Amino acid sequence: MKKIQMVDLKGQYEGIKEQVNTSITEVLDSSAFINGPHVHAFQKELEDYLGVKHVIPCANGTDALQICMMGLGLKPGDEVITADFTFAATVEVIALLNLTPVLVDVEPDTFNIDPKAIEKAITPKTKAIVPVHLFGQCANMDAIMELADKHNLYVIEDNAQAIGASHTFEDGSKQKAGTIGHVASTSFFPSKNLGCYGDGGAIFTNDDDLAHTIRGMVNHGMYKRYHHDVVGVNSRLDSIQAAVLRAKLPKLDEYNKKRREAADKYSRAFEGQANIIVPRILREEADGHVFHQYTLRILNEKRDELVQHLNDNGVPCGVYYPIPLHLQKAYVDERYNEADFPVTNQLVKEVISLPMHTELDDEQINFITNLVIDFVNN
Repeated sequence: MKKIQMVDLKGQYEGIKEQVNTSITEVLDSSAFINGPHVHAFQKELEDYLGVKHVIPCANGTDALQICMMGLGLKPGDEVITADFTFAATVEVIALLNLTPVLVDVEPDTFNIDPKAIEKAITPKTKAIVPVHLFGQCANMDAIMELADKHNLYVIEDNAQAIGASHTFEDGSKQKAGTIGHVASTSFFPSKNLGCYGDGGAIFTNDDDLAHTIRGMVNHGMYKRYHHDVVGVNSRLDSIQAAVLRAKLPKLDEYNKKRREAADKYSRAFEGQANIIVPRILREEADGHVFHQYTLRILNEKRDELVQHLNDNGVPCGVYYPIPLHLQKAYVDERYNEADFPVTNQLVKEVISLPMHTELDDEQINFITNLVIDFVNN
């Protein structure tokens, strides 16, 4: 059996090696390292794939989220509601802009932000909601968009983990994750479903005026060289990373299909295990969940021991996330009441993410699932 990896980027690279190498060589030969032809081509190709009017590439996913908020004109003191159970970047950018983060609980089966908790947290100071499409499945965008319309709020989708996923609305219509709210951010960190070979990110919107504002913001606030019309930042996707992403984008649906197939094999192996809860797929459409992570809940209080057991047997795994954001030192706030976070406080004790990538084979999956089952039943 080949070595098990949490993410096998080298194996994936072997399948697109010729195209990646040729594209990178083109960038080197042209020396168009910033805003070169590959960046513009990737932007258009991603717009076509997502069915969105505007893609604005930038340097990383965290920048993308921050620039979304800057572009919307959010002001210090404005409240922004987001999930307590997610990576810190989401709340980090809120705090950096001197906005007021409002953390709320998530749903126990999807791990995504709970619309009921959002509604409870809305005040006259609330200006935006940031749903995080965690682990590869969209949050409940029907309910979230309804709340936003009712209370005149912006919706900023954090789509760092769900590119390629679709949300099926209650009326049967579908849209790609990241194209539903007013604006969205994504990350092209190497381990993402669509990842480059360094840092990268992008912003999506169907709003022409907002797109224009953001295009200047990512480039020092310039629309014309040395004319700074808005306060901006230096956040651009470089041409080499765009070249890598262009090689991967045509294969994204295939990559996500392989992830779903691996997830299905995991879940079937864990059927009937009383101490294991597998990820819930809200809808059975082929593109409803793209499994950036395959995350179990371990119910017998042996999660930490299971992590050690897997590591001891050569199986990497992750705990996403071990500490709620409301208990992180940087974001502790007397406004928060522990009683408002029962699900998050439970999840951080139970979740474990198993290896998930495009190169997993049956032998590896069988080895991993047998290790998990034997341990939790001991």
